[in-house]
Amino acid sequence: MAKSNLDLPEGKRTRLYRFFEILPGALSYGLVILLFVLSWINPVLGAIYLLVVVATTFVKAIATAFRTIQGYKAVQRAMRVDWQHRLADLEDPHAAFERLHGKHEEGYGFAEHVQNLCLLSVVEGKSEPKPSEIYHATIMVAYDEGLETLVPSIEAVRNTTFPNERIIFVLGYEERGGEAMEQTAQALAEKFRGVFKDFLLVKHPDGIKGEIVGKGPNLTYAGEKLTKYVQKNRIPLENVIVTSLDSDNRVHEKYLDYVAYEFLVRPDRQHYSYQPVSLFTNNIWEASAPMRVIAMSNSFFNVVSTMRPHLLKNFASHSQPLAALVGMDFWSKRTIVEDGHQYWRSLFYFEGKYAVVPIRVPIYQDAVMSDTFKSTLKAQFVQLRRWDYGASDVPYVGVRLFSKNRQMPFLPLFIKFWRLLDGHVTLAIMAPIVAFGGWVPMLMNLRSRGAVAFNLPNVVGIIQTVAAIGILVTIFMSLKMLPKRPEKYNSKRTIMMVVQWILSPVIAIVYQSAAAFYAQTRLMLGKYMEKFDVTKKVVKG
Repeated sequence: MAKSNLDLPEGKRTRLYRFFEILPGALSYGLVILLFVLSWINPVLGAIYLLVVVATTFVKAIATAFRTIQGYKAVQRAMRVDWQHRLADLEDPHAAFERLHGKHEEGYGFAEHVQNLCLLSVVEGKSEPKPSEIYHATIMVAYDEGLETLVPSIEAVRNTTFPNERIIFVLGYEERGGEAMEQTAQALAEKFRGVFKDFLLVKHPDGIKGEIVGKGPNLTYAGEKLTKYVQKNRIPLENVIVTSLDSDNRVHEKYLDYVAYEFLVRPDRQHYSYQPVSLFTNNIWEASAPMRVIAMSNSFFNVVSTMRPHLLKNFASHSQPLAALVGMDFWSKRTIVEDGHQYWRSLFYFEGKYAVVPIRVPIYQDAVMSDTFKSTLKAQFVQLRRWDYGASDVPYVGVRLFSKNRQMPFLPLFIKFWRLLDGHVTLAIMAPIVAFGGWVPMLMNLRSRGAVAFNLPNVVGIIQTVAAIGILVTIFMSLKMLPKRPEKYNSKRTIMMVVQWILSPVIAIVYQSAAAFYAQTRLMLGKYMEKFDVTKKVVKG
């Protein structure tokens, strides 16, 4: 697909595009209103509708609890693998296969590793790249973050097991960050000079025509400069893997080796991106209780997602081959959700022959924390509404789904579109309906005093009580995933890590549901969110 066909529209949208922009919000509001309408017509109808919603939520909660345990175990096993050694096996796959064939070792993915060696032995000598020919380029974007945030994140890249002499580090910083950001960038270049193959400073100019104020334009500008550097140094574009990082992202020490391994074992490797598990635990002990609940919930979601590769999409930090990025003109410069949108750009660029590979080791990120508790509460909502503006992908996909030039089969794309739409609508409506829906049939039929309407709150309450099993699993897993407690905190802090989960129902409504409705309403009204509100990074001593 041509690059121009990957862009989001500018200016006035077509009628079909506007229809799909309105669709997520219309469905979300409509499904809430439907409960009132059905309850007014007949309380039994309202009760049936409500019970279907609550039962669906219950099943999803139990499935999520199971997947969280399964995903956590997979991540733990993947972190114990010597990915550097497995990557070295690919240097001479025939010899490695002869050495390992017939062995029955325990370890994550060992059988698949032996199978990969067998397959690579067949194609050995057919211009396939070797591990020693692979380069990693990390693009870390920054706006106005200080050294206390950026230095640990860059040191995490330095401390990976992948050879630093084949890591190109790019700091893409914003001109609008001002003189302070310029001084920080220069200080970082001085501190890390000679650590990597190269440390490139790329200042993204402010006010470039056709760009929104956001992360995507910064990434793309840095990617273009990186490409010129790679070409100048005669490094094949096809051998470079690019990882996008936020300023607070700290990669697991085995991440780059793991990605390089997964990249090399795929013959059509340019058609994939590689997605780590984002865990918001860097500052989890310092964050306030509501933000801890949201951070851990988002971490659970990412752990669960890694166990469902067919549903996995780009989120936050991810890796993708440089050659593929050059072909599709890097990331979108017109959306504030460049990460999730990158999945759809890549899917259409490769005409449906694209997938996301789960990398089951973490990239650690910050929970939201600002200068004051009040500003933190606001910053958290701003971050969630930006994420939920991923609903803007519904029209992007919808118009292509019903186009004669969709360039991929209708049914697979329809299934992806339906899941995209369902995910955004579900996020908006589930929490308020489950929390308050049990009272609607009764309140809408005060005169009739039907038994069904008046007993429904009790029935819903019983289901919610049973669903609390999922909360217990959540609490247990949250304690397992916590980093070591800092010495400045005593055991009372650990107790608060358990007690905090009583906030879950309130947070689900005030933050997750409200943020989803906010984003979908803006999209419905054509009040597009075209400014990336940077989440302030505060580091407490």
